[in-house]
Order: sequence, then C-alpha cells, then structure tokens
Amino acid sequence: MTVHLVKMAVGIESLDHLRRVQAERIKGAGKLRHLTRNRPRRADDVLDGGCIHWIIKGYIRARQRIIDFEDAEGRDGRKRCALILDPNLERTALVPHRPMQGWRYMDEESAPSVADGNYAEAVENLPQGMAEELRSLGLI
Repeated sequence: MTVHLVKMAVGIESLDHLRRVQAERIKGAGKLRHLTRNRPRRADDVLDGGCIHWIIKGYIRARQRIIDFEDAEGRDGRKRCALILDPNLERTALVPHRPMQGWRYMDEESAPSVADGNYAEAVENLPQGMAEELRSLGLI
C-alpha cells in the first residue's frame, strides 16, 4: 500500500526558491538527496510510488517522487537517512497544513492532486491574505 511523506521546506520562500535550491544540490552531488534524522519504518510502502509533499508557507504546494533511501552522515557526523528524490518537482493543489517538525506519513487518499499549471501558478502568486480569504470562501 503506497504511503507518502509530508515535510516542511524549512527556509524556503516559494516553489521557485525550492527549485533553485534543489538545482544547486544536484550540481554538487549528482543526485537529489534530502537528509532526515530517521529512516521511515514503512520504507517499502513509501518506495511503492510514494512522494514527499513539501509544505511551503503554510500550504502543501509541491511533491516529488521518492526513489530510494540511503544511509548518510550529517554535518555533525551523526547517522542520517538520505531521501533520494526524483528531480521532477510537481505543483500540487494548495492544501493548508500546520507547522510540524520532521516528517509525517500521508495516505494515498489524503494526498493532494497535481495542479493544473496555469491555475496553480496564478493562485501561488496571489497575496497571502487574499488567497486565505478566497480559500475560506471556497473559491480556490
């Protein structure tokens, strides 16, 4: 059964900013890795088509396929788990999400769908207050 991960994109201001940061990481390492403290116990379910869903500015805004897990070492010398990600970053429908530490599992049924490019880009560029009000009214 496929499960996904959801995680805060700490220090990331926008989807374009995440793309730029990841492009730099790929240049340095040759593949896209994201280090996390713990390896998912449900790793087989995640690798069965699972994605990481990125929370940026209070909303799930994008997802990436998780290709593999590797053992890694953090800057502090401690053991970490490297999530190996597909470089293709897909914009999703905006779903509000509260701040959290680490990552959480998300069922396939709860995962936001991939958003239509033009609509999603227009919503992404709305001022934060306006977007929240339109969302509360059920208009976006």
